[in-house]
Amino acid sequence: MTWSVIAHDRASGALGIAVASRFFAVGAIVPWIRSGVGAVASQAMANPTLGPAILDRLQAGEDVQAALDNAWSGDDGGAVRQIHVLDRHGNRAAHTGNDCVEWCGDMGGTDLSVAGNMLVGEAVLQACLDTYSDKAALPFADRLLASLLAGDAAGGDKRGRQAAALKIHTTEDYPDWDVRVDDHPDAPAELARVFKVGQGAFAAYKAFIPTRANPAGVTDREKLAAVRAKAEQQ
Repeated sequence: MTWSVIAHDRASGALGIAVASRFFAVGAIVPWIRSGVGAVASQAMANPTLGPAILDRLQAGEDVQAALDNAWSGDDGGAVRQIHVLDRHGNRAAHTGNDCVEWCGDMGGTDLSVAGNMLVGEAVLQACLDTYSDKAALPFADRLLASLLAGDAAGGDKRGRQAAALKIHTTEDYPDWDVRVDDHPDAPAELARVFKVGQGAFAAYKAFIPTRANPAGVTDREKLAAVRAKAEQQ
C-alpha cells in the first residue's frame, strides 16, 4: 500500500526516508531511523515493531541482513510484509513477502534502497532510483524529496494519494527533519510545499537547538529574533 526511499548520505552520515501511500498517516507507521545506526521502512501489512527491533540488532553489531532475518520475534506474517533496511555504512537488505499485493518489489544498492507494494508498476521504483542518482548535486533532503516525487509522477500507489512523509536523522537522537502530511488528495506535492515552508524560520531556528556537541544550544533571544526575522523576509 506504499512506496518508500531510504538513503544514506555518505558525506554527512545522514540517514533519511521518504514515503508516500494511499493510507492515512503513513509517516507514523512506516519510517524508523536511529542516528548512527540505520534506517528501516516497514510497509505492506506493516508491523511497526520491526523498525525498533531491527535497529536494536544493528546497534548491537549484527550485519544488516542478519538484523532483518532475526528480528521477526514470533511474527509469522512475513508473506504479507515488506521491509527494507540501510545500515550506517549504506549496506542494504530487503524482504518483500510472496503475498504482498502486486505490483510489489524492491531494488537498490549501496546507500540507496527503494521498495513498494500495490503500485502501478515497477516504473515507480525505477523513477525513484533514477532521479536520486540524477540529483546528486542537491542537498540530501531535497534529493530524497525529488526521488519520492518522481515515483509519484510515475504513478505511485495505484489506489491514489493520501499521506506522505520525510524523515532525516543526522548526529542527534532527534530528527533533523520530520515532516508529515497525514491526509491530503495530493500528499507528495503537499509534502514538498510543507518542506519548502520549513526552509524559512524553522530551518534558521535549528542552529539554536541543543546538540551533543553543544548541550545548551543557543539561548540568546535577541540573536534568535534577528535570525528569524531575516529568514521570514527571504
